[in-house]
This record gives sequence, structure tokens and C-alpha cells, in this order.
Amino acid sequence: MSLLVIDLGSSSARTLLFDDGARLIEDSICSRKHDFYSDSAGRATADATELQRLVESCIDEILNHPAARSIRAAGMASFAGNWLGLDADGRACTPVATYADTLGSNQIPALLRKLGDDADAYHQAVGCMLHPAYLPAQYAQLLRTQPDLEARIARISDIGGYFYWQWFGTEAPVSYSMASWSGLLGTAQRDWHWEYARLLVGERLLNKLPRLADYDGAQTGLRAEYARRWELLRDKPFFLSLGDGAAANIGSGALDSSRIALTMGTTSALRVVKDIERVPRGLWRYLVCAGMPLVGGATSEGGNVYQWVMEDLLNDDGSLEDRLSGRAPDCHGLTVLPLLAGERSPGWQPNASGTVHGIRRNTSQLDILQAHLEAVAIRLSLIYDLLKAPGATVAAGGGALRASGAWAQMVADAFDSPLQLLAESEVTARGVALMMLKSLDGADPAAEPPRIGRVVAPDPGGVSLLRAARERQVELYRRLYG
Repeated sequence: MSLLVIDLGSSSARTLLFDDGARLIEDSICSRKHDFYSDSAGRATADATELQRLVESCIDEILNHPAARSIRAAGMASFAGNWLGLDADGRACTPVATYADTLGSNQIPALLRKLGDDADAYHQAVGCMLHPAYLPAQYAQLLRTQPDLEARIARISDIGGYFYWQWFGTEAPVSYSMASWSGLLGTAQRDWHWEYARLLVGERLLNKLPRLADYDGAQTGLRAEYARRWELLRDKPFFLSLGDGAAANIGSGALDSSRIALTMGTTSALRVVKDIERVPRGLWRYLVCAGMPLVGGATSEGGNVYQWVMEDLLNDDGSLEDRLSGRAPDCHGLTVLPLLAGERSPGWQPNASGTVHGIRRNTSQLDILQAHLEAVAIRLSLIYDLLKAPGATVAAGGGALRASGAWAQMVADAFDSPLQLLAESEVTARGVALMMLKSLDGADPAAEPPRIGRVVAPDPGGVSLLRAARERQVELYRRLYG
């Protein structure tokens, strides 16, 4: 028997097949690349119909795999912090707004005034900071600048719900997991926080918010067109989408407070499954599912910084990476804020941008690369310090760390903690498979721990040098943003 996982990330759409032990089946990954549309104004959106086309193409391809003949169910993870407007027929009438969109920055002062200039109670209730990455600011911006477009919206949806409306012909609920990334879900009650929705955005939004359900609120009964196209999936259940970060925690084996999951892909995040009385300033509380709160912080920088430096800035063929491992930490004299896509955790400055301080005539390309990678590691260490607990281990995954052993060492030094580098290359999709097995068979995700590739221990000298570099970075941030 097999499980079909749809994994829609920030840079690719993929389908994968897993067996009943949540092990990836050989040669069962189909992938299509995509990019967000972005501009200098802060826009970062995606096209729903294009994403639909890419995902459907991946499903078409994966169904040719021999193991597809025994698919039991389908599940999904999608890049968290997305929403779009649908018309009365379920068609997309807005672009897909993403976590990286900062057009709503200018709405934050007015929203803060509505909260009496104190957003703490809001933060504790919905788990999210007041920030343009979330629905309230983005929807308020839409209302102000495109009221005619807003009037066409009959229902708000996440991208997974949009797919399901196309495939099943009826409105699908949004999972608690995806809704918790919106900034309007009361995470304790697992219901929309109607009071904050009314206060921050207004009555127009209230009847457009979708129904809610847990991730196992499965959809069945494909429309005739898709039942013919995907005969193998005709009567199979499709589980609601999980946030990709939540799924990655499960796939990393970080199921309780003893393990902190670090994911470094296009962007980065540190997360731990635990319940807390108060959410620390700078962090968030989302949900994996009912009864499984997820506390952590996410940055908008990660592999995208590496890609920008190597490809766009330096036009390097990869040779610089090979020369990093022999370099002493912080030997470049640079202080970098790698905020190329704005800032989320821990400072949540909506208008933050990248900064390089200390460039001289003898600054080399290798200096610039090393400084940026160390800067990302240092930024993550600020979040790690808010999450760490005695005895907790760090399970690290993601393509960025697999691609660069030197970068993994920088992170271990910045954290002053060993990193357990996962041998699992598909932790997000694996997490979806584990959660599907939990629902289908009552299987305990902890019964299938991930494989560990190697452990990267911090170097005492590197720890000391990066601690000094962190002090410079914090001071530069303070001077720029307070």
C-alpha cells in the first residue's frame, strides 16, 4: 500500500509516494519549479491557476509509478501563510498572497491603533505578531487599494482549499494548521477570532472566512473530469493541507519539547511542539493539528540568501562553496543583516532590508559569501535562544544544510549546540505521510523516528567568534531599527 503526498513549497510543486512505514518509495518524486512574483514595492504573490497546473502535472506523472496502483489516500503540505479570494463558483479572483508579501506594511500603524497601541493581547490570542505577513494587514490593504476586487470575493481560502474546490466541486474547509498562520485564528478555541476579525478588518470579512476542520477532514468524490483523469484516486480520501513547517516538525521527529526542529530551505524556521502559557515576543504559536501547538520563529532568509549571493550578486559557479570550510569564522570584517525579503522573527520589522557594513577594497567574494551565511546562522541563533530548553536536541533538515557542510558548522557554532543532521531528505512530505497514518491506522508518529545522518558539534573557537559577530549584528540592527 502507498500514500500520495502533495508538497507545494515556496519554490517547487512536488508529488511523492510513501509506504505504510512512512518511507519514501524509490524513484517516486515528481517536481515542477515555480517562483513567487515579487517587486520592489513589497509584493510577493503566486498565481493560483499556474500552481494548480503544476500540481496537477505532478499528479499525472506520479500516477504512472507502479506503486501508485495501491494508493490508500492523498495528503498535502503547502507553504504556510497563504490565502486567496474565490468567487461564488470557487474560481480564483485574486492572486495568492504569501508570507513574503509586505504591501500591507503601511496598514500596521492603523491596525495597531485599533488595538489601543498594544498588540500583546492580540498576539497571545491568535499566536501571531501584528505584521504584514498575515491576513489582517494584507486584507486591509486590499480593501483600501482595490475595493472592486475585494467585492468579488465570496470566500477566503488557502491554496489547498482552492485545489480541492476545483477537484471535488464543493467548498473545502481550511485546516486548523493552515488557519493558524493567518493571524485570525483563536488557537486555544480552534475557531476564528471573530472579535479581532471585526475590529481589525471589518464586517466585510466575517462572512467570507471559510469553515474550519482538522487536517483529517478528508475530501472524497472527485468531479467526473478528475475521476476520469485520475482513476486511481477516484474514491480515495484527500486530507486537508498542513502548513509545511508543521509537517516538517513531524517528519523531523520533533514531536515534543525534547527536540527542536530546524529547517533551512528557501527560508528558515525553528519550531518545537509544546504548549506554553505565554508566547514570547518575537515568536509565534501555530497548530500542527488539534491538541498539538507549535511554538517557534521563522525568518524570510535561508537558501534564498545563498542563491542571491552565489548567482545574482557574484555569478559564481559553486567554487566559492568549496573554499569555505578552511576559513576561520568571522574573518571577513563584515557585519550583515541578511534581510533580503524583509523580517519576520524575531524583530518583525515590516520595512527591514538587507545591509552589509564594513566593505573595504580588499573585501573578496569569499568574504561576502561567508559573511552572509554566518549572518543567517546568527539570526537563527536569536530564535534558538528563545526556544532552547535543558537537554533539548536540535534536529536539522532542509536542502540548504544538506548542500553546505560549512554552513551547518556555522549554525552549530552560532547555537553553541550540536546539530543532528537528518538523513531524511523529505522531512515535510514524510511528516504528511506520518500524520496520514496517524489518522488512517492510529499509528504513533514517534514509532517511526527519522534517520540521523551525522552530528555536527560546535567548535569552541567558532562559538566565541560568532558570539562577537552576533553582538555586532544586534548593534547594527538596533541602530537601524531600534
